[in-house]
Amino acid sequence: MAKWTPEHEAPEPLEGPVVGTITGGTILWFVLFLVQVPFYGWFDDHDLTWWVWTCLAGAGLGLIGIWYVRKRDAAIRRDAAASRTEAATESAGADDAGPATP
Repeated sequence: MAKWTPEHEAPEPLEGPVVGTITGGTILWFVLFLVQVPFYGWFDDHDLTWWVWTCLAGAGLGLIGIWYVRKRDAAIRRDAAASRTEAATESAGADDAGPATP
């Protein structure tokens, strides 16, 4: 059995408004929970209460997700700033050295 090797390099991952997306999804799960709460009796009569609790769990996990992606974005920004600072320091050091003498 031959090992599969990719024919081309994988593309860079897409970065988008991750915090906004997770926040929107969390709000949606919580709104769905609130819409279903008044009908809890109906869900209970039909053995479908898991629908209500699934929405609440989605909202709770979304809160964890918001915390996580905010920390991730902050870490990415810190790393980018550190890289820029390091690159600026290296280029300034090269400029200060002056022309090389034989």
